[in-house]
Amino acid sequence: MSNFKQFTWEEVEKHNKEGDLWIVVDSKVYNVSRFADMHPGGANVFHMPGIAGKDTTDVFFGLHRHEVLLRPQYARLQVGVIANETEQIKAPQPGDISKVPYGEPSWLAEGFHSPYYNDSHRKFHKALRTYLEEVVKPEAEQCEANGKRIPQTLVEKLAQVNFLAMRLGPGKHLKGKTLLNGVVKPEEFDYFHELILNGEIARFGARGSLDGLLNGGVIGLPPILNYGSPELQAKVVPEVLEGRKHIALAITEAFAGSDVGGLQTTATSDGNDWIITGTKKWITNGTFADYFTTGCKTDTGFTVILIPRIEGVETKAIKTAYSATAGTAYVTFDKVRVPKGNTLGKVGAGMSVILTNFNHERWMITASSLAAQRKIVEECLKWSHQRLVFGKALNSQAVIRHKLGQMISRIEACQNWVENITYQMNNMTYSEMASNLAGPIGLMKAFVSKAGRETAEDATMVFGGRALTQSGMGKYVENFHRTSGYDAILGGTEDILNDLGVRQAIKKLPATSRL
Repeated sequence: MSNFKQFTWEEVEKHNKEGDLWIVVDSKVYNVSRFADMHPGGANVFHMPGIAGKDTTDVFFGLHRHEVLLRPQYARLQVGVIANETEQIKAPQPGDISKVPYGEPSWLAEGFHSPYYNDSHRKFHKALRTYLEEVVKPEAEQCEANGKRIPQTLVEKLAQVNFLAMRLGPGKHLKGKTLLNGVVKPEEFDYFHELILNGEIARFGARGSLDGLLNGGVIGLPPILNYGSPELQAKVVPEVLEGRKHIALAITEAFAGSDVGGLQTTATSDGNDWIITGTKKWITNGTFADYFTTGCKTDTGFTVILIPRIEGVETKAIKTAYSATAGTAYVTFDKVRVPKGNTLGKVGAGMSVILTNFNHERWMITASSLAAQRKIVEECLKWSHQRLVFGKALNSQAVIRHKLGQMISRIEACQNWVENITYQMNNMTYSEMASNLAGPIGLMKAFVSKAGRETAEDATMVFGGRALTQSGMGKYVENFHRTSGYDAILGGTEDILNDLGVRQAIKKLPATSRL
């Protein structure tokens, strides 16, 4: 600010006509004389009453996001500042915590406390948010728009901080690794650290890029870590964690989705090999995956086999409602020959391999959905405060406050359920989680995803027409409204998971239970 010339209001007000047009936004003086004709909204906007030579702060923030002022092509229009006034609306810095009520979970809010998070989690959160906003977010937003896969240069940067390894949660795969430049030790890393990670990448408001940030590895690699042979682990795990190879989970088919037992892809025994024929659909990261953790039918039952991208494997992109950067694919296996050493777990016991994997996948989806919803709550609180209607802020209307109250109530309920389940995960063995948490995680995911779709609907009403555009004020709301339904389907549909949760509860009812 000190490098700019200072002007009085009297001096600014003289520049109020075509060819000599200044405006003021938050004490900053802009010369828009030449820009006016290039303005996307037309030059006439600047000739409306109360614009030329005036303070247009409220008008500007009723039309544009603050980030617009920071873009180089607009920032260079600034010619000075108003004398004796200071900028009030500061540009957020990487790593900043939002001061908007309910814009962050309560453990990050000033004056609030939590039994779940410690200093390690806080240090990790600060470093991770800073890193992601500086390094990852710009690439993710660009890929969301152009549909291209996450660039390999970014993958290599993520591998250097062991991003994908951390996304798999705590475990032996972290041993000896330096996590996020040493901010957290492998032995300290727990599911709350992973919860933070899943939440931070969801705050970008770029749902396709969220899945494109190697979600296939999060769900495709654990079966190898838990059920692969030592030889298979030694080869594949380092390749994937170091970003040299990519992996996808290939279970769902056009023939069967949640009904895993109805899959039609077959694996026929031929000496020391499997001959695999079939198709898979809606496979995340499938367009660029080098390996496919694949569910197959064999003579002895459902079996999971790791299939590399070799002769007979073909992938084709599927156009979906979200960005192609996710790499959603239709996969064809045409008599693919794979060594039996690529079998994950026992032949015919693939159902247990997949079911234990589902818990973590569903929890991950829920964690991401939770953070994405909170971002929308923050957007709605900000917008309803700065949007003027009938001469007053939008949030002066009771109907808007009611919608905000509903959104806040849902997100806080979801946050508390997710944190409780995460605490249980931290205090259970892998087998205990498989036994005790399948039902609760299923019910939780269904609840959170349904809450997300309700919040998406409320948010569109708050933003109105702006919620329909992929840029500008409502860009986060538009993306969330268009893609929130994914969370209701991926990893198991809401109806299936609600039923799973209740069936698990019924199984655990004591035989002597009576009213």
